[in-house]
Amino acid sequence: MATGSDDFDDVPESLDRVESAGIAAVVESLRDAVDTRLAYPRRFRATQLKALERMLDAHEAEFVAALYTDLGKSPVEAKLTELDLVRAEIDHAQLYLSEWMEAKSVKVPLALQPAAAKVQAQPLGLVLIIGPWNYPLQLILAPLVAALAAGNAVVLKPSELAPATSALLAKLVPQFLDRRAVAVIEGGASASSVLLEQKFDHIFYTGGERVGRIVALAAAAQLTPVTLELGGKSPAVVMDGSHVAVARRLAYGKFMNAGQTCVAPDYVLAVGKAAELLEVQLAKAIGGFYGKNPLRSKDYGRIVNLDHFQRLRSYLDQGTVVIGGGFDEDELKIEPTVMIDVDPDSPLMREEIFGPILPIVKVESFDAAVRFINSRPHPLAAYLFSENPRLQSAFEDQVRAGAIVHNAPNMHLAVPGLPFGGVGASGMGAYHGRHGFERFSQLRPVFSKTAVIDTLRAVYPPYTWAKNKIIGKLL
Repeated sequence: MATGSDDFDDVPESLDRVESAGIAAVVESLRDAVDTRLAYPRRFRATQLKALERMLDAHEAEFVAALYTDLGKSPVEAKLTELDLVRAEIDHAQLYLSEWMEAKSVKVPLALQPAAAKVQAQPLGLVLIIGPWNYPLQLILAPLVAALAAGNAVVLKPSELAPATSALLAKLVPQFLDRRAVAVIEGGASASSVLLEQKFDHIFYTGGERVGRIVALAAAAQLTPVTLELGGKSPAVVMDGSHVAVARRLAYGKFMNAGQTCVAPDYVLAVGKAAELLEVQLAKAIGGFYGKNPLRSKDYGRIVNLDHFQRLRSYLDQGTVVIGGGFDEDELKIEPTVMIDVDPDSPLMREEIFGPILPIVKVESFDAAVRFINSRPHPLAAYLFSENPRLQSAFEDQVRAGAIVHNAPNMHLAVPGLPFGGVGASGMGAYHGRHGFERFSQLRPVFSKTAVIDTLRAVYPPYTWAKNKIIGKLL
């Protein structure tokens, strides 16, 4: 997520004591569900996952309409990148829930025998999930799937910058999920601030680095663990720009959702002559996707609001536009744009773009590209376009990022078994599939040993010469 893209951006609206008390009361009521272990049984978890699936199926058209209202998403893109990804997480969790919940035996050293040890996945308790505006359905419901599978009670805080989706979630979630275990709190910065004053057992936040710091600071005051899914400038290294598939995948990964995707390629490092070749192929790819006038394409979304539009518009003056560059302020749309001759130290290259502008920077070699990436904060993802196994291996070894992906930007999010998360400034903690289940669980050790026969006498004081020898051999 881009800095300045989430709740807390605006001056907090007033929130009277009644509303504040109401939020606190909701949180407290869900704490009762934790105390009574309401969400703990496997049957309850499975029932909630099935109910969430029914909600998406029964109201798919309404969710698609809300996403169009908030972000201008086409029905196909909304279904593919929002609803279907959540469905995939639900299906995966339903398939493996029993296996995830089963205690795992651990081998006990001979010196401690006879004994047994195991690891149990225990619910953390009450968790807060704060969602972003760019994928306002997927990025709040996917963590919800993990939290429910792990047996937690959950407070959802959708982004007020996607009001249609937020309102629909607030309406439908109580109709399908157990109100004793799941609640939706709407509102802006003040509502978020009140929520952060409450005591949770885990806070899961998706958004920008600036607000991530606020969330982490508030959580630290109560020693509450956090998961921060942030963002950063995800680079794409292109070794050969002549292949049409490279341009198509770059254009698709970059310009879906009008570039407002946390793992979208933020800039391209083109090696050698790849830059000139890539410009030609990108023009063809963009034209093939969105036609001669992308601003009127039904498959191309819009910028979330005027502030973000104006921020993106200012970037167009920080280099040479070679593709696109047109915009419509009334419709909050900017054409898919490719730029060259950009200053590596300009805001365009220092700030996460989070919009449909793709700078291309020429570099002399693969090694130069790696040095460029490693001189900057660790990104959420790093992409290499190359069929060379040696270069792929070197990229994996030398680049630090939340994910390493070869030849297919953004696609790793669609694999439930892969962890999704950042490193350093791009975030902490990961989820999806089992990784999400464990993110919202305490992996608790259990050790059992009989007291009928005391086999630990060899380690009790007094420590004689003989005991010292025995202990050394046992351990």
